[in-house]
Amino acid sequence: MIRDFMEKDREEYIRLSDAFYHSSAVLHAIPRENFEETFRQIMHKNPYARGLIIEHEGKTAGYALLALTYSNEVAGLVVWPEEVYIDPAFQGHGLGTELFCFLEKEYEGRVKRFRLEVTSVNEGAIRLYKKLGYESFDYLQMVKDYD
Repeated sequence: MIRDFMEKDREEYIRLSDAFYHSSAVLHAIPRENFEETFRQIMHKNPYARGLIIEHEGKTAGYALLALTYSNEVAGLVVWPEEVYIDPAFQGHGLGTELFCFLEKEYEGRVKRFRLEVTSVNEGAIRLYKKLGYESFDYLQMVKDYD
């Protein structure tokens, strides 16, 4: 089952997000305050962010954070699965594939592109994304952060 965040999911999301940020899927950890603010933004219906809980056999198995934006390159909505995390205890059950099938159905007719990023060492995720039809972009990603 895949569903939108509810207020009762706060601690479980923070636990899973902290695990995600201490895994090889990311380049560095972030402060807990970021998890809290993201959850708050989602609960307050920020139009650019969406949080999903992934459940398996009645238990929280993971989460996904989506960023929503417009792209001139494709002249339409881009859904960016910014974070996808499946707890290791639930990996290998097809939940990642199920999530992406859910997203395609959920945004069918409204989305022009799904875009994501993945660290080069996250080989399992890369295999999944390629299997699902994702292609590598030859862009160098650059950021400038502000406090």
